[in-house]
Amino acid sequence: MRIVSLVPSWTEYIVDLGCGDQLVGRTKFCVRAPGFESSSKIIGGTKSFHIDQVKQLEPDLIIACREENSKDQVEACLTFASVLTTDVRCVHSALEALVQVASAMDKPREGEHWRRQIEDAWGEPRSLHSRAAYAIWNQPRMLAGRDTYIHHVMQWWGFDNACPSGIAGRYPSLAKDEWEAMECDVVLLSSEPFPFEEKHLESYVTAQHSARLVDGEAFSWYGSRMLHAASYLAQFSSSQ
Repeated sequence: MRIVSLVPSWTEYIVDLGCGDQLVGRTKFCVRAPGFESSSKIIGGTKSFHIDQVKQLEPDLIIACREENSKDQVEACLTFASVLTTDVRCVHSALEALVQVASAMDKPREGEHWRRQIEDAWGEPRSLHSRAAYAIWNQPRMLAGRDTYIHHVMQWWGFDNACPSGIAGRYPSLAKDEWEAMECDVVLLSSEPFPFEEKHLESYVTAQHSARLVDGEAFSWYGSRMLHAASYLAQFSSSQ
């Protein structure tokens, strides 16, 4: 089977399933494909990829997702290949998608095995112990809203999402004074998509809340990254 992945999370999962040698195409953000960087062609980004290049790869299966990929581009791929489009918005849908993706690659047992491993590693949702805002961009200042996978990961590991419920959009932007007025204990500055660094911490610290850098992959990637990041999330949660 020839596979093109348009989703960084699923690219890593494809490799972890033992199907890396079937990966013929990936995005420039699919950085966790050890051993298959040279054999899989980069076909662009997640928001905009080169459909003609994907077609030239003659894939049997293209794996996409609703949040990261353009609907029009994904639909265009349906004219020459089978497309599996996932829609991960919470921890439970991420676990279901694990099995769905594996089954599409004729690896249903392996998919169930990964699901069980992750369920064991994540355990039951933690009691809420902190109220946190999760920043994904600096200028404008954007945060993860409540209808996101990030929100559910935060909740699972004990962080109540401080994003105001009345603000529209899945990733709303707030003015600096709105950030400062937000009721929260800590602002989590993600390593992606904006690469927050130590130099950004000071501008997010106020009398009301502190700020910490966090591993964006741990909070926003699903697939096998959920298992790889479990120890980090557990340790980070217990440190609050």
